[in-house]
Amino acid sequence: MKNDCKSSNWHGTALRAALTVATVGLPLLAWAQDPATAPVVEAAVEAAKPDTGDTAWMMVSAALVMLMTPGLALFYGGMIRTKNVLNTLMQSFVALSVITILWVVAGYSFAFAPGSTPFYGGTDYLMLGEKVNQNVFELNGTKYTFPHQVFMMYQLMFAIITPALISGAIADRMKFGAYIAFISIWHFLVYVPMAHMVWGQGGYLFGLGALDFAGGLVVHITSGVSALVLAIMLGKRTLTPKDDTRPHNLPMTLIGTALLWFGWFGFNAGSAGASGGLAGSAFLVTHVAAATAGIVWIIIEWFAIGKPTALGFATGAVAGLVAITPASGFVDVTAALIIGAGVSFISYFAIKLKSKFGYDDTLDVFGVHAIGGIWGAIATGLFAKVSINAANTTGDGLLVGGGTKLIGIQLISVLIAVVVAVVGTVLIAGLLKAMGILRATEKEEEIGLDQTQHGEEAYNGMEGADGAFANR
Repeated sequence: MKNDCKSSNWHGTALRAALTVATVGLPLLAWAQDPATAPVVEAAVEAAKPDTGDTAWMMVSAALVMLMTPGLALFYGGMIRTKNVLNTLMQSFVALSVITILWVVAGYSFAFAPGSTPFYGGTDYLMLGEKVNQNVFELNGTKYTFPHQVFMMYQLMFAIITPALISGAIADRMKFGAYIAFISIWHFLVYVPMAHMVWGQGGYLFGLGALDFAGGLVVHITSGVSALVLAIMLGKRTLTPKDDTRPHNLPMTLIGTALLWFGWFGFNAGSAGASGGLAGSAFLVTHVAAATAGIVWIIIEWFAIGKPTALGFATGAVAGLVAITPASGFVDVTAALIIGAGVSFISYFAIKLKSKFGYDDTLDVFGVHAIGGIWGAIATGLFAKVSINAANTTGDGLLVGGGTKLIGIQLISVLIAVVVAVVGTVLIAGLLKAMGILRATEKEEEIGLDQTQHGEEAYNGMEGADGAFANR
């Protein structure tokens, strides 16, 4: 009797289990086999995966921007006297290491993580953390189709070259240790807040509607203005009548120009964030502006001094690249021609201000980067077209039927960038100067910073008997 009861209970349990499988399992199986439903699930899974084409493009773009830093080292290095070449090269190369560490630890978080204020980011991405991973991500309403880690690396390359640009203004006279301290503090006091305001989550200037496609405000105005302030606070170089301050190796400068030009395609076209039509448009206008600025610069020289110079062409091309940077994702090729030609006239005569006002911006960083960046930001307000980039929600530029709204916002943004750069640089340089570690001594300058700061020489044993080569 007990066995019959157990058997009955067992059969009842088995029956209930079978019914459960039939009522739950079979519909699930049918749903999984439904040809109309299965692709939806697969599409959802695919949507979460990074696009391999966009990922590859952004990684290549990051590598191109990284190449700009050694390109800058050669560009500056060729214009410096032989006894300071290694020091100038090292100022660019050391930024690769210093800024990378700072960016990974905290810089990226303070620039791009959501913050409690629109002026500085938060702590979500400190040490990168779990949120900066291999997954796609969203920033300021834009859904990117490549991994967050790749975006972080791409932005790192911008953060590296920006303080390196400043080094051209203070060549021949700043202590190497002071330079490292300066760019480390400057990174957090100037670059990071500007990057957050323009590009970061909830940034003030982004919310205002400012347009800076690839760094006219964030990179060039901040570095150029800071370069001028730092050069003034350092004072002029200690020069004697026998010192020849002409560029010692113009072929080196031209090679640097080529690397900068090449890398700038990643700088501007990469800022599209995808390998599509907008990247192609930015690629085109970047090249056109650089080419136009280079040729216009030497035409100006032809009239002004009677001969076109290699240094003039290199300077003009770089100025054109600077000027098109903020506008590259918003303007057409006609505007690129105007922007390139315009910056050559503006920067050429801005450089002449050195002799009038008596400041020693050694390699014309202010005249090329600050003035070029300001012109580019203003030109964006003149020529930007919504039809080129739908992300431009502010409107068309003044000269293409858009009224004064955009140009007004661009002018406000330029002013903010200048103020942030001036205040930050004065505070940092003032501190280092008060500590007595900012500038090399006159004796160190006379010997050369290669020997006194690094214990090396770029051209061992190549001085002439009269020492003339050593003074160049």
